[in-house]
Amino acid sequence: MLNPVGWFEIYVDDMARAKDFYEGVFALSLEQLPAPDIEMFAFPMNNNDYGASGALVKMEGISAGKNSVLIYFHCQDCAVEEARILQFGGKIEKSKFSIGDYGYITLAYDTEGNMIGLHTLPDASSCPQ
Repeated sequence: MLNPVGWFEIYVDDMARAKDFYEGVFALSLEQLPAPDIEMFAFPMNNNDYGASGALVKMEGISAGKNSVLIYFHCQDCAVEEARILQFGGKIEKSKFSIGDYGYITLAYDTEGNMIGLHTLPDASSCPQ
């Protein structure tokens, strides 16, 4: 098993606000997924590429910000996305720092109170595209 994570969901209370945050910070577009009684917007996905995709989810009875799973988003240089966190309504918990041989990370909160991580490999030229 190369990558055990196959999918992720980030629960939100305000879909428009959360969608604006993630699209703005990561400079991408989320695509609405059809699902009965659940509002979902998926991150771009390519089943033949590195990493797992997932979606923002708004579902009755499940609130944001109270989970204990931390999702790390791959970044060429996490300082770039970190700089956008405040601009799009988030909060920095711990600014970019070294994790030794494994690169660099930033810890932040989205607009819904969910903590997320940004990760950069130690040698950006070796990053999967």
